[in-house]
Amino acid sequence: MLTVIAKGLFHEYDLQNVIALYQELISETKKEKGCLSYELYQDIDNPCILTMLEAWENKASLDAHTVSAHFQRIVPEIGKFRLEKDLHVYTKLA
Repeated sequence: MLTVIAKGLFHEYDLQNVIALYQELISETKKEKGCLSYELYQDIDNPCILTMLEAWENKASLDAHTVSAHFQRIVPEIGKFRLEKDLHVYTKLA
């Protein structure tokens, strides 16, 4: 199992547009084979920080996700609004 933590910083005035894009991405991604969990979180101290927490069956599932049509279309749109990003992929050890 793989866990992805993808954090982004956005301007407050862009949040509604960004959240709408994420909602579309989440809706499509949850239909993908190998997607165990795909959820968006907002920081309680700084609402301009949005974090995706993802769980994937394996690397092949994650790789397929990154080349899916909806990912290729929506993620670059989100990127236009993002000021900073931090992305990590983890494998479960215990």
